[in-house]
Parts: sequence; structure tokens; C-alpha cells
Amino acid sequence: MSFVFPTEESIPPEYRISPIHQKTYLLGGEIREWNGETQMVQSPIFLNRNGKLEPVILGSYPSFDTAQSLEALEAAVTAYNHGTGVWPTSTPKERILAVNHFVSLMKEKRNQIILLLMWEIGKTEKDATKEFDRTIEYLEDTIASLLELESNSSKYISESGLIAQIKRSPYGVVLCMGPFNYPLNETFCTLIPAILMGNTVVFKPAKYGVLLLEPLLECFQKAFPPGVINTVYGDGAKVISPIMESGKIDVFAFIGSSHTANLITKKHPKLNRLRSVLGLNAKNPAIILPDTDLKSMVPEIVSGSLSYNGQRCTALKILFVHKDILDEFTKLYLEEFSKWKSGMPWEPGVHLTPLPEEGKTKWLKVLLDDAIANGAKILNPGGGEITESFMFPAILSPVSPKARLYHEEQFGPLVPIVPYSNIEEPLEYIIKSNMGQQASVFGEDPNVVGKLIDTLVNQVARVNWNAQCQRGPDVFPFSGRKDSADGTLSVSDALRVFSLRTVVSFKDTEKGRNLLGDVLKTKSSRYLSEEFHL
Repeated sequence: MSFVFPTEESIPPEYRISPIHQKTYLLGGEIREWNGETQMVQSPIFLNRNGKLEPVILGSYPSFDTAQSLEALEAAVTAYNHGTGVWPTSTPKERILAVNHFVSLMKEKRNQIILLLMWEIGKTEKDATKEFDRTIEYLEDTIASLLELESNSSKYISESGLIAQIKRSPYGVVLCMGPFNYPLNETFCTLIPAILMGNTVVFKPAKYGVLLLEPLLECFQKAFPPGVINTVYGDGAKVISPIMESGKIDVFAFIGSSHTANLITKKHPKLNRLRSVLGLNAKNPAIILPDTDLKSMVPEIVSGSLSYNGQRCTALKILFVHKDILDEFTKLYLEEFSKWKSGMPWEPGVHLTPLPEEGKTKWLKVLLDDAIANGAKILNPGGGEITESFMFPAILSPVSPKARLYHEEQFGPLVPIVPYSNIEEPLEYIIKSNMGQQASVFGEDPNVVGKLIDTLVNQVARVNWNAQCQRGPDVFPFSGRKDSADGTLSVSDALRVFSLRTVVSFKDTEKGRNLLGDVLKTKSSRYLSEEFHL
């Protein structure tokens, strides 16, 4: 079951890559040269050179110091200028035109970004392509949603002797930090809505998946006014801490661990002023009921637990299987899993690829050994075998509540199976869990499932019936309870989360109406709608 890394000669020419040593960054509308320290980027893909595995160095990127990060912050603060800057006072139409321009420029970088997704974070070509195309679709849908939002809020309301218009205004300066597993899609699901609503942004890419954003610096520069987006790179303690400690950040948009989010948030000196938009940890359970149609549902469960090597916040991270069907379930699960192919991201039909996080295989091995020490057995041949950055998935059963894997989010290719005899066992697990993003229920009895749904909707943010946990479609709200999220994201919710409902009102008199008419006629206000109908 030993994993085979490629030789350099065996890589098809169209998938070969040259090192990218990023020496530029975006600040105040300028793409500036960086001459300071840099951070090396190593691919999760190793090359077999004469029988020896050697890491592929993909390039490097700037490693900022405190002064540089604060300069990026000041550029965003200046561009916002207490809400009087060019961008926050622009009309929705003007912002939409700018984002449309950005999208058209981004499309030109498609092939380059897909290749970097494959080499930087080990995404299969299929998944990398899907991430890029889905991101474009998300941005286009967000623009359509903003048009609808503006149309609905353009009406004037007459109530209790007052006329008012209720619209949305930006919060201010946003610090945006995305995750490594979806460094394009999930990053842009916060970054672009924040910009669309008139905020200015300080943007720090995830630790893994930095270089793939380098081609977009020029796109940002061409599409948006100076200071609307400013990039920072490097160690979080050096670049993020001083930004938060300044107290000048109004919104913190972050997707990652709750531990990291808490450390960053606490550094802000004015917590009541800070709005947080957080996508955090998840330990999404699947409850497989005894009447589940296993033949049709097992492929869905395998995909839910192991797509992108289980490195998704929405992955099924613990499987509760009724004892009456445990043997049949594990038999079918292993049969389906045996069809999954390990290999390089560019290989046709590949599912399982190397892991990008440094030291991740060692950490997963600790969880694996602990589960085995507490009574679990590896069900699949070669389960848990490690070759450098690659870990062959381990399907484990029975996983005990004493095991760390029972409680901790593995975010990798370990699949814990927990047999149960009473439905109260998985429900108790979910109720006591500190995480509450999603859950999946597999079963056919509508009476049983209906009652489960009524319990689960008060524990998690989404219940999936006979389907794996997932973020999409993007028109659905994406959120979580407990330590799993703060705020809700979707193509419409994201626009709302990065803006505040504001009201302009005046007395409903002839004089008041005439004054409003004069303001609209002269177009002296960019906030008030040009149309006035009551």
C-alpha cells in the first residue's frame, strides 16, 4: 500500500510548474516591490529522484514585519476615511461595475490558478477546477443578490407622520483571513461581499495557498480604487496582532480554528466595536439508522467523509452506525472505498492526494494510535500508512468515547465509526459537543427522521437527510452553532453581514417632500435613491 510519488520526467508537460518567487504586494492601489525577508513555499508533492523522495519548492512570498502590516492597515483606513472615502460613498452600481471588471480579469487567470491549487494544496484537477468555477459563479450570484437587495430597499416608507428610506451602509475596515483548504472560494465568499458593500479590506492569505493568489494582485489593482484592498503576508503574531491591537479594524472575517479566532479577537481593544464573521471548527456527525438504504447511501457517506482527504469543515467526521446494520455497513463502505484511487492531483480519476499542512501526518498518527489503544481496529488494508505528506485513509471501528478521535476534529483521512443501539447515544454526543455546524441523518422512516430533525435543528445549523454535509448551494445560509461559527454566509447573507441597516427619515409634510425632491433632482446625495414613490 506504499504511496508512489512521481519522477520529474513522468509529470505531463502541461502540469509541470516553475517556481514563483513573489516579490510584490498590493498596498494603497500600488503593486510594490518587496526586498525584505521571504517565506519558502513547499509543495505537498515530493519527487522521486533516484529512489530518494525530495520536496518540491514552489517558490516564496514576502514575510512582513510589524511596520509593514501597519502600513497596509493605514492604507485601508485612509481609503475608508471615516466613511467619506471614494469607495464607501460610491453607489452600489459603481461597486458592481468594479467587481464585474475584477471577475472578467480573474477569468483570464483560470488555468494558472487551477494549476497552483493542485501543486500548493494537493487538490485534484477536478476539485481545483470546481473551486475556481464555483467561485466565479458565487461572485456573479452575489452581484445579482445585491441588485435585488438595492431594488427592495429603494422604496420609501411612510409611517407615523414620517417618511424614511432604509438601506445598508458599510461597517468600515475589514480584516479578512481565509482557510487553506478552499483558499480561493471560501476566502472570496467573505472578501468580495465585504468590498461590494463599501468596506475597505486588509487581506492575509492562508498559510498554505498563498502563491495561487499572486496572479490576482494585478486584477485587484486594476478593478478597485486605491486602498480598497491591501495584502499582508507572514507570521500571524507579527502581522495580525499589531493590526488588531490598533483598534482600527471594524470587522474580522476569518475561517479557521476557534482557538486561533479567539486569540486574534481578544487583541482588539474595543470588542464592542468589533463585528466578527467566523467559520470555525466542526465535528459533523452522520447518524445511520437501521432502515437506511445502504446500497444507495454508502457512496454518499464515503464521499462525505473522505472527499479532499477529509479536509473540509463540512466533512462527515464521525459515523454513528446502528449495531443491527454495522457489519453490512462496514462491508459496503470498504467495497466503495476500494474504488477510490490514490495519486497525484493531475492523474485521471484520482481521489486521495498528499496533505499540505506541515506535520499533519504525524499529528493524525497520534490520533490514530490513541484510538487503537482505546479499542479501535483499522478495517481497511494499509489504513494509516504514511509516505512523507501522504496518509492512506484509516477506517476505524469501534471508536470509544475515551479516544481523542471521538471528540477532536481530525480534518484529515481518519474515519471513526461508532456503533450504537439506542438513538439517544448519538443525540447525547451532539448535544454535549462544543461544535454545531451540521449533521446528516440517513434513514427511510419519516416518523423517526421527523422527530430527529426537530431535535437536531436546535443543535446544528443544517440537517441533511440522506445526504452528506455540505456548504452549497450557495443560496443556502451557511452558519453554525456553539463554537462552529459566528454570522451567516450565503450569496445574500454575506452582503448583510458586512453592512448595517441605516435609516434616513424626515417629516411627512409638503415641505419635507419638496426638500427630498430637490435633493433627488440635484443628485446631491449618493445614498438616497433617485426614485421617490409612495
